[in-house]
Amino acid sequence: MAELHDNLLREFGRQTIERVEVPNAITGNLRPKYRLRPYQVEAFQRFILCYSEEFKDKPKPPLHLLFNMATGSGKTLIMAGLILYLYGAGYRDFLFFVNSNNIIRKTKDNFLNGQASKYLFADQLAMDGQSVQVKEVANFGDSHPANINIKFTTIQQLHIDLGRPKENAISLEDFANKKTVLIADEAHHLSAGSRGNGDLLDTWEGTVTQILQANEDNILLEFTATLDASTQALVDKYADKVMFKYDLSQFRVDGYSKEISLLQSDYAERDRIVQALALNLYRQELASRNHINLKPVILFKARRTIKESEENLARFHQLIDSFNVELVRHVRKTSRVPIVQDAFAFFKSVGLSDRDIVKRIQFHFRPENCLSANNDKDTERNQILLNTLEDGSNPIRAVFAVQKLNEGWDVLNLFDIVRLYEGRDPGSGSKPGKTTISEAQLIGRGARYFPFAIDEGQDAYTRKYDQDLAKDLKALEELYYHAKEDNLYISELKRALVATGIYDDNLETKQLRLKDSFKATDLYKTGRVVFNKKIKREYTKVESFADLGVSRANFQYELASGHGRVGGAFSEDGPSAATAKRQRDLSIGDFPRPVVRQALARCPFFHHHRLKRYFPGIGSTTQLMEDDRYLGGLAITFEGAEDRLQAIEHEDCLNALIALLDRVETEIKSHLTEYTSSDYTYDYVHNVFKDKEIRVPKDSERAKGQLELVGSEDWFAYNANYGTSEEKRFIQLFARNVQNVEARYRDIHVLRNERALKIHDELGRAFEPDYLLFCTLKQGKPVVYQVFIEPKGGFLQGPDKWKADYLAKLRADNPTLTIDAKDYRITGAPFYHYENENDFLAALKELLDL
Repeated sequence: MAELHDNLLREFGRQTIERVEVPNAITGNLRPKYRLRPYQVEAFQRFILCYSEEFKDKPKPPLHLLFNMATGSGKTLIMAGLILYLYGAGYRDFLFFVNSNNIIRKTKDNFLNGQASKYLFADQLAMDGQSVQVKEVANFGDSHPANINIKFTTIQQLHIDLGRPKENAISLEDFANKKTVLIADEAHHLSAGSRGNGDLLDTWEGTVTQILQANEDNILLEFTATLDASTQALVDKYADKVMFKYDLSQFRVDGYSKEISLLQSDYAERDRIVQALALNLYRQELASRNHINLKPVILFKARRTIKESEENLARFHQLIDSFNVELVRHVRKTSRVPIVQDAFAFFKSVGLSDRDIVKRIQFHFRPENCLSANNDKDTERNQILLNTLEDGSNPIRAVFAVQKLNEGWDVLNLFDIVRLYEGRDPGSGSKPGKTTISEAQLIGRGARYFPFAIDEGQDAYTRKYDQDLAKDLKALEELYYHAKEDNLYISELKRALVATGIYDDNLETKQLRLKDSFKATDLYKTGRVVFNKKIKREYTKVESFADLGVSRANFQYELASGHGRVGGAFSEDGPSAATAKRQRDLSIGDFPRPVVRQALARCPFFHHHRLKRYFPGIGSTTQLMEDDRYLGGLAITFEGAEDRLQAIEHEDCLNALIALLDRVETEIKSHLTEYTSSDYTYDYVHNVFKDKEIRVPKDSERAKGQLELVGSEDWFAYNANYGTSEEKRFIQLFARNVQNVEARYRDIHVLRNERALKIHDELGRAFEPDYLLFCTLKQGKPVVYQVFIEPKGGFLQGPDKWKADYLAKLRADNPTLTIDAKDYRITGAPFYHYENENDFLAALKELLDL
């Protein structure tokens, strides 16, 4: 059976899914700092299609769906957005359950505590002009019809409550009498029955099934990063339920996680700890000097028992008390780990002596800054500290734990995990042992990316230095797992990490070097490369709603007429009393002012202090209502029976205005961008294109450098072309036609762009074209053509249409900059695709006037 995930794609197609609009009910009611990532948008788009459209193989009600999403990918944000969407669809009661009290406490903070750093909702929630509150309830008898009512519980307690009904507890009748949305986090714990571990009716899974089936309108939404594909019964169970997949390997490839490095050394425990402390200080000092607010954290991992972990903590305090220059000097002189050497080189470059290092480490890791995650005496305080490690007010620098952090722990600033034990639990065959698997899962949680940006317009939430292996700041994008050197154990751990998708052991390093012949050219020595930058968008030039895409077309609003008909159960329906519909236009200026103000008050986006950010010319609410450039220039077309059109009431006006404002808000937000592109600027070619190391998959097409073609060609600037098959075919095409270019141009050079240069469209989206072609006209004033070229396989062209559009705009605009008495003409070729390479060649000849 095909999975629902694939059925949706087959039924609607990628383009239809991408065109689904995520409604303002979601985007306008989530906390503004949570900008939806592309995969999160797709998760909402898929759900909206699945919920609202009919299609072949659509799951039968009651609806049961599963989101298979990587740890750290924002499952809780998706839950919050779906709660908002389903509230708009008429649901009021939501049951959140999981198997851990720790996750319950964390989720309550995320959903209910507006002061919490990870609170998910906007300060003011509004739906259809009405204020909405999120409230916790003990049972659904306490629900308020205007609220989002959430019952939080563990699956264990839910199972007990339904099995032993008692006063004021939740009961099966609650779910039969009211349609309810069930939200199951870490849902892989709920399938004991499907795994064959007992009678389904007497399991947690059976309890959830009873609740779901109590009402046909109930909905069950499951979330997990761990979907067991080895049990056929589970594969069958979820085949028609997995509507969205975003696994850990794709999460890593897309740059949303830290990279994982396994640091093994033959050091004893003490020196392994000193190495980790040196790296901790390195990251803090590196971040501080780049104006990044970072407090890096170390996790010290015990093997099995709390006693063992507490002993580790005691020994650590002793080590910090007696920390001295000799310990630092020993590691500095004897460690052969590259990042440790980088750390000490950095300390030297900024004037930090060994004694300075000692003092700072002793200060950072004093006892009050160290936390035992095993201590149940002060569980609530510890959980708050563990879940707010990134907060500036949180002092914790070191965490000591056994197993308590394997699920439900959100931490972004963990950079080192130190394994304070040796040996391994042997697995069976090629399968790693249980302890090794739990270690891999812990590493996966620690791999969450710590957001930071150095340059204006950088994406703070993704890795930036994958290809700059020698860049210091790459240390802020890596998690190090410190272990005693043990080839058998490390091999087993790698297998476990590869299985989770967070570690790629199939990469090799390649040296990409500019040829000496290219370094001798004028282009390299004094030539310039033109590009633009991603910058914060300013709205100072926005002077009307139309400037942000608001349609001037009248908004259509239908008035309820009250007309209907009566029919007998066994006879034909009686005649309809409906009359012909008419239309009447009313401009916003014709509406009673108190009604307009009431509508604006119900729509938080239009509150003056918020709207002022995007429309700085609006001086007052009166101007917003009356100015033709804003609401004063809009109108509503009422449609209904003649008698209704002649007696439009204030309530009609209010509802119509709220609906209009919702449309205007949606249109404005669809054109709002945090960033845009700057004017074109330039830099020396030798400052942008440099020798570098890159990582490519072993034994892949990218690992082959096309040396037989580019190695001896002076027009190709680098020593090799580590590209895809499509990229190499473009180079073959260019090689066959370079003589045609030489007839009109000199100084012809093709540079492969390995993340050296970005250009940006008007929405600030970054584009890294694979190649830049430079060539200079032989005759007349020196004119340097700079051509961006992007080979694309056909299957990639759809999602990257905006890049093709950007290149087309470059061809149309043909921007030219005069630099050092030379004109640099900037243009872009259409996408190169092997199956259409003759069309590409014709277009390239046309833009080069060949």
